[in-house]
Amino acid sequence: MEDNELHQWLIDSFGPVQGEMAWKQFSALPESIREQIMSQGVEGLPRPSEVRSLAEALTAGGLNTAGDVHRTMEEGPINVRLAQSIALNKTREAGSASMVSAEDGAAARQSLSEANLWLDTVTEFDPVKGQADVLTRAEWVERTLPSWASFAAPVAESMNDALASVFSERLGGALDGEVSGIFAGPVPIPIPDDLKNPSTLMKLLGNTSFAMQLGNAAGNLSSEVHGSFDQGIALLKNPAGALIPENIDAYAKELEIDRSEVMGFLALHEVSHARLYASVPWLMPRFEALIGKYARGISIDLDAMEEQLREAEAMNPESIAGAVNLSKVGIGDSPEQKEALGSLETLLALVEGWVDCVVWRAGMAHLPHIEQLREMMRRERAVGGPAELTFESLLGLRLRPKRLREAAGLWEAVTAAEGAEGRDGRWGHPDLLPTFADQKPDGTGDAPDSTAADEGRPATSVDWDAELSKLLDENGDGSAGDDGSESGNDGGNGTDGNGNG
Repeated sequence: MEDNELHQWLIDSFGPVQGEMAWKQFSALPESIREQIMSQGVEGLPRPSEVRSLAEALTAGGLNTAGDVHRTMEEGPINVRLAQSIALNKTREAGSASMVSAEDGAAARQSLSEANLWLDTVTEFDPVKGQADVLTRAEWVERTLPSWASFAAPVAESMNDALASVFSERLGGALDGEVSGIFAGPVPIPIPDDLKNPSTLMKLLGNTSFAMQLGNAAGNLSSEVHGSFDQGIALLKNPAGALIPENIDAYAKELEIDRSEVMGFLALHEVSHARLYASVPWLMPRFEALIGKYARGISIDLDAMEEQLREAEAMNPESIAGAVNLSKVGIGDSPEQKEALGSLETLLALVEGWVDCVVWRAGMAHLPHIEQLREMMRRERAVGGPAELTFESLLGLRLRPKRLREAAGLWEAVTAAEGAEGRDGRWGHPDLLPTFADQKPDGTGDAPDSTAADEGRPATSVDWDAELSKLLDENGDGSAGDDGSESGNDGGNGTDGNGNG
């Protein structure tokens, strides 16, 4: 690559003024680094449009002045503003709706209202006060990303400290014998003198890199989620939950099932979670404590991180992404982490199993395809999508229930033996929750792998035909008909013995 080619690329990427400034910065770099950059050719550089997008994201993330850099470092290990900006850019690039139409909003609220009426007949938990939200993808990002950042903060802090340690102690603040200094790619980020220390700089780069990955993951996930409880935990400040009509429409088309029925099923899932979390005050704090315990125990493989840094093409947030990816630099779980993870998976399975149980009972007389929708939901929760896997690489944590089918079987058995009042009363204290056959006193157990669990080993046998007839009689709907009976019979004759088609 010739000098004039790089010069023009800088101008195309940053404009005349910033491009000239970047060129001067490049000219002041050590010769070996200049030669390394020049040797890759223009094709080895990112497209100017991508650079402009990154520069805009950094500006939106608040990195405009030296004071902004200081503030970002002091606020925490993740630049949440930058993560939100990147995620929102991805929703715009995907052509997401800028607002919920009046028609979609009305349909979602109607489904949520109906779902609450259906639930009144099968659970003792009261409806949540206030109205659920109807959100765009961008609104979901804005309202849930702070929760994700809070869960990821202990991991990011460990990553940033490890980055600083490896860079200072193992690499001597240098790569290939040259001080990397403050050159974060050709993007001129203002860094004050007291932040030019290599270890401090690495913390800033780690902070930014983690935020960029979190923002990309949240942006991708915003196209997949249907509500605020899709990961099984409460992410919104609104306890009544939310629905995202744009994604529900796409999901209904994919399944080739009527949109109103899919909306009704997902509304049932959302308000079931909302009622449970609002009625069980210890539930979310317990999840937060277990997630925090697991995250704080994460250990970093410094050798692997050093290798990732040596392979980085430049000291910028994108190039060091591998060094803050737990799937590449994390060390296996400690005994304490395994205990926390086991307890977390068990509790998550019990939450999802209870929701599965009440959703089936509330919706089977109203939703002709409930078995198909139920099965699809279970498989998606067990396997997870690409965006969920990205979150796992950042948090080091699987927020997916391993034993959902077994848990649903447990709750069905409790319902058959104790009724809805006895079943819901089990949430009065953690010690009252039903246990799996192989569960240990501390809440963990020698759980089968997720594949075996997903295939289903029923914890109990339930006469689904009898349960369906009983519920229809209780609803005064015993003559409803063949549609309700057929739905129940499909569940009773399902493949896993739990009424799970």
